[in-house]
Formats: sequence, C-alpha cells, structure tokens
Amino acid sequence: MSDVILGLVGVGRIGVMHANNIVALKEGLSLRGVNLHLRLTDVATEHARSMAADLGAEFLPSVGELLASGLDGLVIATGTATHPELIRAGVDAGIPVFCEKPVALNVTEALPVLDYVRENNGVVQIGHQRRFDAGYMEARRAFQAGELGWIHSLRAVTCDMTPPPIGFLASSGGLFRDCSVHDFDILRWLTGREIVEVYAKGSNNGDPAIGGVGDVDTAVALITFDDGTMGTVSASRYNGAGHDVRLEIQGSKGSLVVGLDAKTALLSAEGGVTFPDGDPHQSFAERFDQAYNSEMVAFVELVMGERDNPCTPEDAVAASRVADAAQESLASGVPVRVGLKVSS
Repeated sequence: MSDVILGLVGVGRIGVMHANNIVALKEGLSLRGVNLHLRLTDVATEHARSMAADLGAEFLPSVGELLASGLDGLVIATGTATHPELIRAGVDAGIPVFCEKPVALNVTEALPVLDYVRENNGVVQIGHQRRFDAGYMEARRAFQAGELGWIHSLRAVTCDMTPPPIGFLASSGGLFRDCSVHDFDILRWLTGREIVEVYAKGSNNGDPAIGGVGDVDTAVALITFDDGTMGTVSASRYNGAGHDVRLEIQGSKGSLVVGLDAKTALLSAEGGVTFPDGDPHQSFAERFDQAYNSEMVAFVELVMGERDNPCTPEDAVAASRVADAAQESLASGVPVRVGLKVSS
C-alpha cells in the first residue's frame, strides 16, 4: 500500500464539503492500494479541530505547520483574497495544488500568480466543478462528435434559490464573478471557442442590501464567441422554485439541454404534464454533488501522476476575464470586448 497525504486549508462551507468528499474517497482508493490521509487547518482553530476529530483527520494549527508536515497535495478552500498567497506556498512546497475558483479577486491580481506557477513549474488545478458534471460532459461529447452540427444558440442559466449572506456578497466581486463565471468557463470548455464580447444588464428588486454592497440580484449577459456564435448567460439570487442550473445548446442538426431532469426547478403551464416530478435542488452543493466528488477524485489522480490537469489556472483566468468584462459592461451600460491574453 502507498500513502497519499492531502492538506486542506479552510473548513468553511466549501471546505467542509471537500473534507467530507476526501474522506469518502478512502475506501475506493484502498481497493487500488492507496491509503489516503487528510490533514487540515483553519484560522477558526476550534472549529477545525472539531472537524478533524469528526472526520478522523489530523488537525494542525497553521498553514506553515501543515505544509511542513510532508504533504503530497494541498487543497485550498479559503476566501478568494487568500488564494494567491496559498497557491504560491503550495508551489514553493513542490506539491500539486487544488484551489477553489477564482485564482484571485480579479484578473490583474491573478496574472502574477500565473507567472509564478509557470516559472516554478507548479501544478495547480482550479475548482470549476461543472467540467465533471455528467450532463455537461455528455453535451461536450455530443458536440465534439458532430451530433449537434454547428451551434447557433447557447442559453446558460444559474439561479440560486435564496441569496447568500450579505457579508459574502460584499466581497464576492459581483454576480458575474461569483456565479456566472462557472457558465463562462463551461461554455469555453464545451465549445472550444473564446468569448470576445459581453453586453450585460442587471436589476435589483430583492433585498436592497444587495444593491447597498454594489451588487445586483439578477443579471443577463449577451455573449459573442470568436466565430460569431451568440449566447446568453443569466443569473439570479431569487429563484424560489429551487436551485436551477441549465444549459440549452441548439445546433444545426440537433439540440440538447443540460440540467433537465426530475429535479429541475420548473413547472409546465400545460395541463396534465407531470414532468419534472422530483423535489427541486436546494443548493449548488446538492446540484453538483457528483461533480464535486469527481473533481476531488481527479485531483487525487493528478497528485498520483495518473492524469493531466483538468482545469489549469490559465483556464480559470480566461473565464474570469469574461466575468470582469461582464461586470464592466453592467456598470457602464455598453458592450465590452474581452481581453484574451492570459500572461503578463
């Protein structure tokens, strides 16, 4: 049996989910001759200590001690502002790094991180989990196989059931950076094309506090790809029917919808229609439970040298460039061209 030791920094909402997913991988990996171990830390030391005890993991009181303990990989699940420093620390330790999106608060701050990773031969996987969702993977396969023909329209939707805390929104960078960046990433990944222009509009008819921290609760972006294909990306914090994430792909030969299943947060206006007949998803964690698990499997395989990096920092920054352009367009009221250069 060989040992793989992962270190986790941050045990807030997303960190707890990653910690549970890592622990859940142990049994499957043991069948492959691998002992998976988890060590974790957080500035909220008592919470982290308690989490470690509950999970059968090891608690360490600081990032420095965690990195010095001899890790094979580092998982970063802290606030965005801390990502650059922690990515550099993981690269300096000579181990693969998994970091929740985005690389940094904005593209300007992310570019030096990309340079640092390249210059030091770092391996960093960014957490755009939709690349591991079964529906998006099938849509990409169908498009690449020619089953849809050429795409003429794309419509992406991401809607939260209820807004996150105002404190989170105050530092999230805006609805497009926090939420729609996942759509921008998956559209690039699926089509293999770059988004070159964005025209965005937004509104705020919910909690006035959202507007008070400079955000909107609902927005839509008209996007143009480098081959002229058009698409829309819409998002909302107030989709009371449930957490709704979908993508409609319409092509010259066929159409496909990702996220249309028994749990879709929609009702038909036509009488006698019973689909969908399941309970809608309540949150992103529930909607993408399988994808988050598969994403962490991919990182362990990356650590073990069994696969290529499924989402590089360059990929993530390219999606963030689109999100930045969307936020700029939202503020200015005019279309904004997307800068595509990903190195300083």
